[in-house]
Amino acid sequence: MRDYRSIADGIADDIAAGRLRPGDRLPTQRRFARTHRIAASTAARVYRDLTRRGLVVGEVGRGTYVRAAPVRPDPALAEPAAATTVDLELNTVLPPGSPASLDALRPGLDGLLRPDVLAAALRSRSVTGTPEARAAAVPLLSRANWSPSPGDLAFAGNGRQAIAAAVSALLGVGGRLGVESFTYPVMKGIAARLGITLVPLPVDEQGLVPGAVADAGVDALYVQPTLHNPLGVTMPVNRREELADVLRRHELYAVEDAVYTFLRDDAPLAAYAPDRTVLVDSLSKRFLPELTVGFVVAPPAVAGRVAAALRSGAWAASGFALAAATRWIEDGTVSSVQESKRADAAARTSIIRTGLSGFTVRSDDRSYHCWWELPSPWRADTFLAAAARRGIAVSPAGAFAVGAAHTPSAVRLALAGPDLSTVEHAVTVLADLARRDPESEGVE
Repeated sequence: MRDYRSIADGIADDIAAGRLRPGDRLPTQRRFARTHRIAASTAARVYRDLTRRGLVVGEVGRGTYVRAAPVRPDPALAEPAAATTVDLELNTVLPPGSPASLDALRPGLDGLLRPDVLAAALRSRSVTGTPEARAAAVPLLSRANWSPSPGDLAFAGNGRQAIAAAVSALLGVGGRLGVESFTYPVMKGIAARLGITLVPLPVDEQGLVPGAVADAGVDALYVQPTLHNPLGVTMPVNRREELADVLRRHELYAVEDAVYTFLRDDAPLAAYAPDRTVLVDSLSKRFLPELTVGFVVAPPAVAGRVAAALRSGAWAASGFALAAATRWIEDGTVSSVQESKRADAAARTSIIRTGLSGFTVRSDDRSYHCWWELPSPWRADTFLAAAARRGIAVSPAGAFAVGAAHTPSAVRLALAGPDLSTVEHAVTVLADLARRDPESEGVE
């Protein structure tokens, strides 16, 4: 009996050697099994292994295709020669006008750099931080008519660690965590390391469908009610109320990822189900990517477990980062940067609405990403390859999909990194590309 891994290695060699090119369609699993004289179950394992390696991608109703090859250094927004890629793949949200605007950070550090104050800041801290940090975080995290209690706050090294601590506090090895069917990709790695199974749940134009939770057999939820990444959906009030009711009736906890909430004024899910929601947030998007302080607001019933997870995972915020963050919150620097980012995000969304007019795009009036359902006959992976030839990096739907299900022909555009003129030019190039025939691009 042939080992599925050796067969997968052979396909991987064909891809590396160029015998299989980006966009090439693999045979159906049944035909593959007949050709290689293996069982259908072995063929399925080969395809799963190739998918796990990131070499192929499956798309709804179309089959399995070779993923885009590593991007060669073509010029940004043009055809061949060497230049920097325009990154619409990663959302690194810098303050508008950086690095000049970083001068505004200096006053907040003056007092911190006094020897006695600095010595205190460099000491290790409890996961609950300092009284000053908790007092500063309360208004920062408050939304609409909701405010966290200072006693419910804990601090992590960054947002990812805050999520990991919340999830590990609620679920043990073998637990089942319900997530939107497309979710923050880091959740996959967190779940794998914690020995937790992600259970994809359906979403619609209003976000997670609460009615699907009861029959999913999950032990907890991870949700993004505001500016969902990657779908750009924001739950309306009635959907949040419905989900809160499901949490109460089924005695489930939800981890609410609030990292993009600074761009809108919606009350969080925690306002509707305060005893059933662990809210996580961070400063990386709302302020500075390099200042990676994470926040966890946990109801009293699970606060001790969250604190224990932060300690055992070595996920507590550093004393210096917490002290610096506290000063920048107190002196209004964080608030000022947040407001400038709101205006900046609105300007970028306007570019999308104009540049991709006529296409099927999900976004928000004030967002740093959008979800673009590509026109037929484009597939996500072949569009990725064609965009890369023009020096533009985007994210395919498969990067966010949970489970082995096929994914739609869609991409996420992350808008935060390049300057506005570059974003506008890149969107124009991508729109023109989407109107072309993939076969003319040599990627079909």
